[in-house]
Amino acid sequence: MIDMVDKFREQFYKKLRDVNDVKSLEELRLDFLSKKGQVSALMKELSKVPDEKKKEYGRLINNFKKELTDRFEDRKSEIVSLQEKLLIDGAESYDESLPVNCPDGSYHPITLVQRELEDIFESMGFDVEDYNEIVDDYHCFEALNIPEFHPARDMQDTYYLTTPKELLKSHTSAAQNAILKKYGPMLHETGRPIRAVFPGRCFRNEAIDANHENTFFQMEGIMVDKDISISNLIYFMKTMLSEVFGREVTVRLRPGFFPFVEPGFELDIQCLICGGKGCPSCKNSGWLELCPCGMIHPNVLKHGGINTDEEPFKYTGFAFGLGLTRLAMMKYGVGDIRAFNSGDLNTLSQFKSI
Repeated sequence: MIDMVDKFREQFYKKLRDVNDVKSLEELRLDFLSKKGQVSALMKELSKVPDEKKKEYGRLINNFKKELTDRFEDRKSEIVSLQEKLLIDGAESYDESLPVNCPDGSYHPITLVQRELEDIFESMGFDVEDYNEIVDDYHCFEALNIPEFHPARDMQDTYYLTTPKELLKSHTSAAQNAILKKYGPMLHETGRPIRAVFPGRCFRNEAIDANHENTFFQMEGIMVDKDISISNLIYFMKTMLSEVFGREVTVRLRPGFFPFVEPGFELDIQCLICGGKGCPSCKNSGWLELCPCGMIHPNVLKHGGINTDEEPFKYTGFAFGLGLTRLAMMKYGVGDIRAFNSGDLNTLSQFKSI
Protein backbone atom coordinates (compact mmCIF):
# COMPACT_ATOMS: atom_id res chain seq x y z
CA MET A 1 0.00 0.00 0.00
CA ILE A 2 2.85 2.41 0.85
CA ASP A 3 4.50 1.64 -2.50
CA MET A 4 1.23 2.38 -4.33
CA VAL A 5 0.86 5.74 -2.56
CA ASP A 6 4.47 6.66 -3.44
CA LYS A 7 3.89 5.65 -7.05
CA PHE A 8 0.72 7.77 -7.36
CA ARG A 9 2.44 10.69 -5.63
CA GLU A 10 5.29 10.60 -8.15
CA GLN A 11 2.81 10.47 -11.04
CA PHE A 12 0.81 13.38 -9.65
CA TYR A 13 3.76 15.75 -9.20
CA LYS A 14 5.18 14.82 -12.60
CA LYS A 15 1.89 15.75 -14.30
CA LEU A 16 1.38 18.81 -12.10
CA ARG A 17 4.63 20.35 -13.38
CA ASP A 18 3.22 20.34 -16.92
CA VAL A 19 -0.12 21.98 -16.03
CA ASN A 20 -0.39 25.61 -17.13
CA ASP A 21 -4.14 26.24 -17.47
CA VAL A 22 -7.32 25.66 -15.51
CA LYS A 23 -8.72 23.07 -17.91
CA SER A 24 -5.67 20.81 -17.65
CA LEU A 25 -5.61 21.28 -13.88
CA GLU A 26 -9.25 20.17 -13.61
CA GLU A 27 -8.49 17.08 -15.72
CA LEU A 28 -5.65 16.23 -13.34
CA ARG A 29 -7.93 16.71 -10.33
CA LEU A 30 -10.53 14.35 -11.79
CA ASP A 31 -7.83 11.79 -12.56
CA PHE A 32 -6.66 11.65 -8.96
CA LEU A 33 -9.38 13.06 -6.65
CA SER A 34 -12.74 12.17 -8.23
CA LYS A 35 -14.81 9.17 -7.07
CA LYS A 36 -13.29 7.16 -9.93
CA GLY A 37 -9.79 8.55 -9.47
CA GLN A 38 -6.56 7.10 -8.17
CA VAL A 39 -7.21 7.96 -4.51
CA SER A 40 -10.58 6.18 -4.58
CA ALA A 41 -8.82 3.18 -6.13
CA LEU A 42 -6.48 3.14 -3.13
CA MET A 43 -9.49 3.17 -0.78
CA LYS A 44 -10.93 0.10 -2.52
CA GLU A 45 -7.60 -1.70 -2.05
CA LEU A 46 -8.11 -1.43 1.74
CA SER A 47 -10.55 -4.33 1.62
CA LYS A 48 -7.61 -6.59 0.70
CA VAL A 49 -5.31 -5.68 3.60
CA PRO A 50 -5.39 -7.32 7.06
CA ASP A 51 -7.82 -5.79 9.56
CA GLU A 52 -5.02 -4.72 11.91
CA LYS A 53 -3.49 -2.60 9.11
CA LYS A 54 -6.70 -0.96 7.86
CA LYS A 55 -6.62 2.00 10.26
CA GLU A 56 -2.94 2.74 9.58
CA TYR A 57 -3.31 2.56 5.79
CA GLY A 58 -6.62 4.45 5.89
CA ARG A 59 -4.89 7.33 7.67
CA LEU A 60 -2.03 7.17 5.13
CA ILE A 61 -4.47 7.47 2.22
CA ASN A 62 -6.44 10.30 3.84
CA ASN A 63 -3.20 12.26 4.42
CA PHE A 64 -2.23 11.62 0.79
CA LYS A 65 -5.62 12.90 -0.38
CA LYS A 66 -5.23 16.09 1.70
CA GLU A 67 -1.71 16.60 0.32
CA LEU A 68 -2.93 16.38 -3.28
CA THR A 69 -5.91 18.67 -2.53
CA ASP A 70 -3.60 21.30 -1.03
CA ARG A 71 -1.19 21.13 -3.99
CA PHE A 72 -4.11 21.40 -6.39
CA GLU A 73 -5.40 24.54 -4.65
CA ASP A 74 -1.91 26.07 -4.58
CA ARG A 75 -1.44 25.50 -8.31
CA LYS A 76 -4.90 26.87 -9.06
CA SER A 77 -4.08 30.06 -7.16
CA GLU A 78 -0.85 30.43 -9.12
CA ILE A 79 -2.66 30.07 -12.44
CA VAL A 80 -5.39 32.53 -11.45
CA SER A 81 -2.81 35.09 -10.32
CA LEU A 82 -0.93 34.72 -13.60
CA GLN A 83 -4.11 35.15 -15.66
CA GLU A 84 -5.04 38.27 -13.68
CA LYS A 85 -1.56 39.69 -14.25
CA LEU A 86 -1.80 39.01 -17.96
CA LEU A 87 -5.15 40.79 -18.04
CA ILE A 88 -3.75 43.80 -16.20
CA ASP A 89 -0.77 43.96 -18.57
CA GLY A 90 -3.11 44.08 -21.54
CA ALA A 91 -2.48 40.58 -22.84
CA GLU A 92 -4.87 39.46 -25.58
CA SER A 93 -5.12 35.81 -24.47
CA TYR A 94 -6.72 34.88 -21.17
CA ASP A 95 -9.31 32.45 -19.80
CA GLU A 96 -12.63 34.29 -19.73
CA SER A 97 -14.20 31.67 -17.46
CA LEU A 98 -11.91 32.55 -14.56
CA PRO A 99 -13.57 34.69 -11.87
CA VAL A 100 -11.75 37.89 -11.00
CA ASN A 101 -11.77 39.38 -7.52
CA CYS A 102 -14.56 37.06 -6.36
CA PRO A 103 -14.67 35.87 -2.75
CA ASP A 104 -13.75 32.25 -2.17
CA GLY A 105 -16.70 29.86 -1.86
CA SER A 106 -16.99 26.98 0.56
CA TYR A 107 -18.64 23.60 0.71
CA HIS A 108 -21.89 23.18 2.58
CA PRO A 109 -21.29 21.83 6.12
CA ILE A 110 -23.35 18.70 5.39
CA THR A 111 -21.20 18.06 2.30
CA LEU A 112 -18.07 18.37 4.45
CA VAL A 113 -19.42 15.86 6.98
CA GLN A 114 -20.55 13.46 4.24
CA ARG A 115 -17.16 13.48 2.53
CA GLU A 116 -15.37 12.98 5.83
CA LEU A 117 -17.59 10.01 6.69
CA GLU A 118 -17.12 8.49 3.23
CA ASP A 119 -13.34 8.61 3.77
CA ILE A 120 -13.66 7.08 7.24
CA PHE A 121 -15.85 4.19 6.10
CA GLU A 122 -13.75 3.59 2.98
CA SER A 123 -10.73 3.27 5.27
CA MET A 124 -12.65 0.51 7.10
CA GLY A 125 -13.34 -1.38 3.88
CA PHE A 126 -16.82 -0.05 3.04
CA ASP A 127 -17.98 0.75 -0.49
CA VAL A 128 -19.73 4.09 -1.05
CA GLU A 129 -22.92 3.83 -3.13
CA ASP A 130 -25.50 6.25 -4.45
CA TYR A 131 -29.28 5.83 -4.79
CA ASN A 132 -32.33 7.56 -6.24
CA GLU A 133 -34.34 10.21 -4.43
CA ILE A 134 -37.56 9.00 -6.10
CA VAL A 135 -38.21 5.36 -5.20
CA ASP A 136 -41.08 2.91 -5.35
CA ASP A 137 -43.20 1.59 -2.52
CA TYR A 138 -41.52 -1.81 -2.59
CA HIS A 139 -37.99 -0.58 -1.91
CA CYS A 140 -39.01 2.05 0.65
CA PHE A 141 -41.35 -0.18 2.63
CA GLU A 142 -42.18 -3.74 1.55
CA ALA A 143 -38.58 -4.89 1.06
CA LEU A 144 -37.90 -3.54 4.56
CA ASN A 145 -40.52 -5.76 6.22
CA ILE A 146 -43.15 -2.97 6.19
CA PRO A 147 -46.08 -4.30 4.12
CA GLU A 148 -49.10 -2.26 3.12
CA PHE A 149 -51.29 -1.17 6.08
CA HIS A 150 -48.45 -1.86 8.53
CA PRO A 151 -48.78 0.65 11.41
CA ALA A 152 -45.05 1.49 11.15
CA ARG A 153 -45.84 3.46 7.99
CA ASP A 154 -47.53 6.03 10.21
CA MET A 155 -44.11 6.75 11.76
CA GLN A 156 -43.12 8.54 8.54
CA ASP A 157 -45.34 11.17 6.94
CA THR A 158 -44.37 10.35 3.36
CA TYR A 159 -44.54 12.51 0.23
CA TYR A 160 -46.31 10.40 -2.41
CA LEU A 161 -46.15 11.35 -6.08
CA THR A 162 -48.88 11.27 -8.69
CA THR A 163 -47.36 8.17 -10.28
CA PRO A 164 -48.81 5.12 -8.50
CA LYS A 165 -46.52 3.52 -5.93
CA GLU A 166 -43.79 6.20 -6.32
CA LEU A 167 -42.66 8.53 -3.55
CA LEU A 168 -39.86 10.75 -2.32
CA LYS A 169 -37.41 8.65 -0.34
CA SER A 170 -38.29 9.00 3.35
CA HIS A 171 -35.14 7.23 4.59
CA THR A 172 -31.90 5.93 3.10
CA SER A 173 -32.92 2.41 4.15
CA ALA A 174 -34.78 2.36 0.82
CA ALA A 175 -31.43 1.46 -0.80
CA GLN A 176 -30.86 -1.68 1.29
CA ASN A 177 -32.57 -4.11 -1.08
CA ALA A 178 -30.67 -2.84 -4.13
CA ILE A 179 -27.32 -3.02 -2.30
CA LEU A 180 -27.98 -6.54 -0.99
CA LYS A 181 -28.83 -7.73 -4.49
CA LYS A 182 -25.77 -6.00 -5.98
CA TYR A 183 -23.22 -7.44 -3.56
CA GLY A 184 -25.04 -10.64 -2.55
CA PRO A 185 -23.57 -12.80 -5.35
CA MET A 186 -20.02 -11.92 -4.23
CA LEU A 187 -20.96 -12.82 -0.64
CA HIS A 188 -22.20 -16.27 -1.67
CA GLU A 189 -19.60 -17.02 -4.34
CA THR A 190 -16.40 -15.58 -2.88
CA GLY A 191 -17.24 -15.00 0.78
CA ARG A 192 -16.54 -11.26 0.46
CA PRO A 193 -18.54 -9.49 3.20
CA ILE A 194 -21.09 -6.88 2.17
CA ARG A 195 -19.85 -3.55 3.52
CA ALA A 196 -21.52 -0.48 2.05
CA VAL A 197 -22.66 3.00 2.99
CA PHE A 198 -25.05 5.09 0.93
CA PRO A 199 -25.61 8.77 1.77
CA GLY A 200 -28.59 10.66 0.43
CA ARG A 201 -31.26 13.31 0.82
CA CYS A 202 -34.54 12.29 2.44
CA PHE A 203 -37.97 13.93 2.63
CA ARG A 204 -40.75 13.83 5.24
CA ASN A 205 -43.72 16.07 5.94
CA GLU A 206 -42.36 17.17 9.31
CA ALA A 207 -43.40 20.00 11.61
CA ILE A 208 -40.29 22.17 11.27
CA ASP A 209 -38.50 23.30 14.42
CA ALA A 210 -34.93 23.66 15.69
CA ASN A 211 -34.38 19.91 15.41
CA HIS A 212 -36.65 18.85 12.50
CA GLU A 213 -36.74 19.65 8.76
CA ASN A 214 -38.79 18.31 5.87
CA THR A 215 -35.59 17.87 3.84
CA PHE A 216 -32.59 16.29 5.53
CA PHE A 217 -29.61 14.03 4.88
CA GLN A 218 -28.81 10.55 6.14
CA MET A 219 -26.16 7.91 5.56
CA GLU A 220 -27.29 4.29 5.57
CA GLY A 221 -24.78 1.56 6.24
CA ILE A 222 -24.93 -2.22 6.20
CA MET A 223 -22.55 -5.08 6.85
CA VAL A 224 -23.44 -8.71 6.17
CA ASP A 225 -21.22 -11.73 6.83
CA LYS A 226 -21.01 -14.82 8.96
CA ASP A 227 -21.23 -14.33 12.74
CA ILE A 228 -21.95 -10.58 12.65
CA SER A 229 -23.23 -9.40 16.05
CA ILE A 230 -24.21 -6.25 17.93
CA SER A 231 -20.59 -5.98 19.12
CA ASN A 232 -19.50 -5.37 15.52
CA LEU A 233 -22.12 -2.64 15.19
CA ILE A 234 -21.00 -0.86 18.37
CA TYR A 235 -17.33 -1.07 17.34
CA PHE A 236 -17.88 0.55 13.94
CA MET A 237 -20.12 3.28 15.37
CA LYS A 238 -17.72 4.25 18.16
CA THR A 239 -14.76 4.20 15.76
CA MET A 240 -16.60 6.43 13.31
CA LEU A 241 -17.68 8.95 15.96
CA SER A 242 -14.22 9.19 17.52
CA GLU A 243 -12.75 9.92 14.05
CA VAL A 244 -15.37 12.59 13.26
CA PHE A 245 -15.07 14.47 16.55
CA GLY A 246 -11.38 13.78 17.14
CA ARG A 247 -12.06 12.48 20.64
CA GLU A 248 -14.11 10.00 22.58
CA VAL A 249 -17.79 10.93 22.73
CA THR A 250 -20.45 9.81 25.18
CA VAL A 251 -23.08 7.57 23.59
CA ARG A 252 -25.92 5.42 24.83
CA LEU A 253 -27.72 2.48 23.25
CA ARG A 254 -31.40 2.00 24.07
CA PRO A 255 -34.07 -0.30 22.62
CA GLY A 256 -35.97 1.00 19.59
CA PHE A 257 -38.54 -0.41 17.20
CA PHE A 258 -37.87 -0.52 13.47
CA PRO A 259 -39.50 -3.26 11.37
CA PHE A 260 -36.36 -3.87 9.30
CA VAL A 261 -34.09 -4.74 12.26
CA GLU A 262 -34.43 -7.19 15.14
CA PRO A 263 -33.32 -6.35 17.73
CA GLY A 264 -33.41 -2.60 17.08
CA PHE A 265 -31.70 0.23 18.93
CA GLU A 266 -31.44 4.00 19.13
CA LEU A 267 -27.84 5.19 19.40
CA ASP A 268 -27.84 8.61 21.06
CA ILE A 269 -24.96 11.03 21.45
CA GLN A 270 -24.65 13.40 24.37
CA CYS A 271 -25.52 16.86 23.05
CA LEU A 272 -22.34 18.75 22.19
CA ILE A 273 -24.19 22.04 21.93
CA CYS A 274 -25.07 22.18 25.63
CA GLY A 275 -22.76 19.47 27.00
CA GLY A 276 -25.72 17.39 28.14
CA LYS A 277 -27.36 20.14 30.20
CA GLY A 278 -30.38 20.52 27.90
CA CYS A 279 -31.16 22.98 25.08
CA PRO A 280 -33.65 23.39 22.18
CA SER A 281 -31.41 21.33 19.88
CA CYS A 282 -31.78 18.25 22.11
CA LYS A 283 -35.30 19.08 23.31
CA ASN A 284 -33.78 19.84 26.74
CA SER A 285 -32.96 16.15 27.25
CA GLY A 286 -29.17 16.40 27.03
CA TRP A 287 -29.17 13.70 24.33
CA LEU A 288 -29.61 13.76 20.56
CA GLU A 289 -30.94 10.80 18.62
CA LEU A 290 -28.25 10.20 16.01
CA CYS A 291 -28.31 6.67 14.71
CA PRO A 292 -31.22 4.19 14.60
CA CYS A 293 -29.60 0.80 14.13
CA GLY A 294 -29.84 -2.92 14.79
CA MET A 295 -29.43 -6.42 13.37
CA ILE A 296 -30.97 -6.74 9.91
CA HIS A 297 -34.28 -8.62 10.06
CA PRO A 298 -34.12 -12.05 8.32
CA ASN A 299 -37.08 -11.06 6.11
CA VAL A 300 -35.08 -8.09 4.77
CA LEU A 301 -32.10 -10.32 4.02
CA LYS A 302 -34.36 -12.81 2.22
CA HIS A 303 -35.88 -10.02 0.10
CA GLY A 304 -32.30 -9.14 -0.88
CA GLY A 305 -31.48 -12.72 -1.86
CA ILE A 306 -29.30 -13.47 1.19
CA ASN A 307 -29.49 -17.00 2.61
CA THR A 308 -30.22 -16.89 6.35
CA ASP A 309 -31.31 -20.49 7.02
CA GLU A 310 -28.97 -23.07 5.55
CA GLU A 311 -25.39 -23.95 6.43
CA PRO A 312 -22.68 -23.21 5.39
CA PHE A 313 -24.18 -19.95 4.08
CA LYS A 314 -26.02 -18.70 7.13
CA TYR A 315 -25.50 -14.94 7.22
CA THR A 316 -26.39 -12.13 9.59
CA GLY A 317 -25.77 -8.41 9.41
CA PHE A 318 -26.26 -5.02 10.97
CA ALA A 319 -27.68 -1.79 9.57
CA PHE A 320 -27.60 1.81 10.75
CA GLY A 321 -29.12 5.07 9.56
CA LEU A 322 -26.84 7.95 10.49
CA GLY A 323 -28.30 11.45 10.52
CA LEU A 324 -25.79 13.57 8.57
CA THR A 325 -27.71 16.76 9.29
CA ARG A 326 -27.72 16.19 13.05
CA LEU A 327 -24.11 15.08 12.98
CA ALA A 328 -23.19 18.36 11.23
CA MET A 329 -25.07 20.25 13.97
CA MET A 330 -22.97 18.54 16.65
CA LYS A 331 -19.66 18.82 14.81
CA TYR A 332 -19.98 22.52 13.98
CA GLY A 333 -22.07 23.67 16.94
CA VAL A 334 -25.10 24.71 14.86
CA GLY A 335 -28.04 25.12 17.24
CA ASP A 336 -30.86 25.26 14.67
CA ILE A 337 -31.28 22.71 11.87
CA ARG A 338 -33.08 25.31 9.73
CA ALA A 339 -29.79 27.15 9.16
CA PHE A 340 -28.61 24.44 6.72
CA ASN A 341 -31.44 25.01 4.20
CA SER A 342 -31.76 28.75 4.80
CA GLY A 343 -29.35 29.93 2.11
CA ASP A 344 -27.95 32.40 4.65
CA LEU A 345 -24.43 33.08 3.37
CA ASN A 346 -23.41 34.71 6.66
CA THR A 347 -23.93 31.31 8.30
CA LEU A 348 -22.83 28.93 5.56
CA SER A 349 -19.71 30.87 4.51
CA GLN A 350 -18.08 30.07 7.85
CA PHE A 351 -17.31 26.55 6.66
CA LYS A 352 -14.28 25.82 4.53
CA SER A 353 -13.39 22.84 2.38
CA ILE A 354 -11.39 20.02 3.92
